[in-house]
Amino acid sequence: MAFTFIRLRLLALALLLLTSIGIAAPAEQTRSSATVQPTAARKAAPEFALQDSSGHTVSLKNYRGKVVLLDFWATWCHGCQQEIPWFAGFQRKYGARGLTVVGVSLDGDGWRAVKPFLLTADVPYRILLGNDDTAKRYGIKNMPDTFLIDRRGRIAAAYAGLVDKDNVEANIQTMLSQP
Repeated sequence: MAFTFIRLRLLALALLLLTSIGIAAPAEQTRSSATVQPTAARKAAPEFALQDSSGHTVSLKNYRGKVVLLDFWATWCHGCQQEIPWFAGFQRKYGARGLTVVGVSLDGDGWRAVKPFLLTADVPYRILLGNDDTAKRYGIKNMPDTFLIDRRGRIAAAYAGLVDKDNVEANIQTMLSQP
């Protein structure tokens, strides 16, 4: 009995030490930055045909002539939840100048998970339900993943992980200044 008590106290002490030095506590996620690729170096963004919450099929080519911020996310992803208000702000600030933000949810439970989330979140842009094929064509391994797509449907910048908000905004401004 005394041996078990000592083991429990040592375990509690070890957890306290690990937490105090930051090993057990989650570290702040590093921010992903990207450089806008020169026009000649850009590759076509993979095409998709996905449904929005109303059942309408939307494809990337519907957005030709616009700069697209394409965000792959999920309701359970903390970094994604952090980015959504930033992207909403970009849509409001730059939408009239030609930016369109499109969110692609990769939630396994589909609209059953996404619709309740959208009721509580302030998302002023279109949300689509993604699938494994689309995720594979975009090379999604973790979330969030974000792509800045030019007016001709080519990937100008790619972000893996939580974005650096200021970097994305600067790249949006650069893209909007290009024909």
